[in-house]
Amino acid sequence: MPLNTEQISLKKRLLEICLQAQNERVETTRNAMETAEQAANEEEPSTEENVDSMREQLRTDREMYAKQFSEAVIGLNTLRRIQVEQYIDTVALGAVIKTDAPQNLFIGINVGKIQIDKDTFFAISLESPLVKEMLGKKQGETFTFRDKKIKILEVF
Repeated sequence: MPLNTEQISLKKRLLEICLQAQNERVETTRNAMETAEQAANEEEPSTEENVDSMREQLRTDREMYAKQFSEAVIGLNTLRRIQVEQYIDTVALGAVIKTDAPQNLFIGINVGKIQIDKDTFFAISLESPLVKEMLGKKQGETFTFRDKKIKILEVF
């Protein structure tokens, strides 16, 4: 069943917003990682304990930013796998889901709340507990999340 132009347009907008947010994360973490690396390299060797501990802290910061950068790149690659014109009839990566909660979801990565015209969507990842409860479900099916029964009204 092919998607209509309105559904394709919505998925494109959701994906574009997620890609923009993730590209910003990649750039921010890359810059933070490089700044920490540069600062650590610029610290003069010293026998003073304080300077050595400062250098070690900068290296620890660099490692933290490197991990965040890696995770951001993985998220970006996840988004790039989404094909907006592909019809999806079950909850999976790239799906737009409308529920009776009422909650609209876009399955990609955790970006949070996205406002498009009068509708609010939440971009969430496949790893989120909510999505794990919904995976493989189709329009009309129900699932329970946090002791609440939720019906899937639409999936595309």
